[in-house]
Amino acid sequence: MLQTPASFTSSFVPHPDPEPLSFLLYKGQLLVREEDLALPDAALVERLGMPHANLQPLGLLDGRYCRTGWFDAEPALPAGYAWRGLRSLFGALDESLVAVAGRAAQIAEWARTHRFCGACGSGTTLAAGERCFKCVNCGHLAYPRISPAMMVLIRKGDSVLMALHATSAVQRFVPLAGFLEAGDSIEEAVHREVFEEVGLRVHNLRYFASQAWPFPHSLMLAFTADYLDGEISVDGVEILEARWFGPDDAWPERVPQVSISSVLVDAHRPPGR
Repeated sequence: MLQTPASFTSSFVPHPDPEPLSFLLYKGQLLVREEDLALPDAALVERLGMPHANLQPLGLLDGRYCRTGWFDAEPALPAGYAWRGLRSLFGALDESLVAVAGRAAQIAEWARTHRFCGACGSGTTLAAGERCFKCVNCGHLAYPRISPAMMVLIRKGDSVLMALHATSAVQRFVPLAGFLEAGDSIEEAVHREVFEEVGLRVHNLRYFASQAWPFPHSLMLAFTADYLDGEISVDGVEILEARWFGPDDAWPERVPQVSISSVLVDAHRPPGR
């Protein structure tokens, strides 16, 4: 599952390193060498004209300094280099690097979109001692954005409910999911989203696991819950279809356990399914 490697230590302070791992992004895509998906070296970063103000520290991976940065305009790339979406790197690039790349994408986007204060429009500067931008005029603080979202697999006897989401990046049946609203507890969000999406009520919520998901800056909090009452009802707009999957049904195909969604499903998948 995509998660921060144990050998990574977060830091918001630059570290001296002649050859840092540089995660450079343009419109959410990562710059890599096409033949082996290697990151650009320090010389290429300079050659591309990456503004130093656009570079942000990430931390240390196996003792090696990692940094991220973004281009406002697409630079001319040398032959053999290309932009790659993070999803396309799953299973192709080392898992540790993919995980740090996900963090890099979020930090770079936060830095790119907080160069000016959202309260008064003045410029911002990095605050001392934390990963935060501070307005030079009014003192408004802006931390990296994290959007919590619930995910739940509903159990009814030996069956579980999964749905086909209209806006999902993958068109297959997966657990229900939705973002928290202002004022929600995570448990309240589960009950609200389940009722809104499929018209059911649940109880016996149990925490399963969590995962940072960089599309674009989510924190997925996964649960299981037991069916209480109601009949499945979908709006056909947000949820196209929802149904129960039991031991005798054909289940969605197995996929690599990159996301917490696939881990949650496989934890409840009947033998042979």
